Amino acid sequence: QVQLVESGGGSVQAGGSLRLSCAASGVATSTVCMGWFRATPGKGREGIATIDTFGRTNYVDSVKGRFTIAKDNAKNTLYLQMNSLKPEDAAMYYCAARSSTYCRDFVGFGAWGQGTQVTVSS
Repeated sequence: QVQLVESGGGSVQAGGSLRLSCAASGVATSTVCMGWFRATPGKGREGIATIDTFGRTNYVDSVKGRFTIAKDNAKNTLYLQMNSLKPEDAAMYYCAARSSTYCRDFVGFGAWGQGTQVTVSS
């Protein structure tokens, strides 16, 4: 059974940084596409970054140059480094896994974590 557990959320001032982690079990991060999503009551769920088994990454335009997705396959953990945070980045952040070595935009993710909350004050 796949289990994804996010951590690292919290409250930060605009311009600050946070690093989110997602510990995976029941699936090897080296073998599947992994991604980060975020959700707010007003905007719904948004895909923000993916990384495939070849290390190729993809980002939504709004976070390019500020966020970095990475993974440590030895630790079976996915990360999201978030810099220059803006109030509009405030959301519940989720990691997810897709049963493929390739990522296809932000679709096809079948395993999800419970989320970690990020709050950004102006």
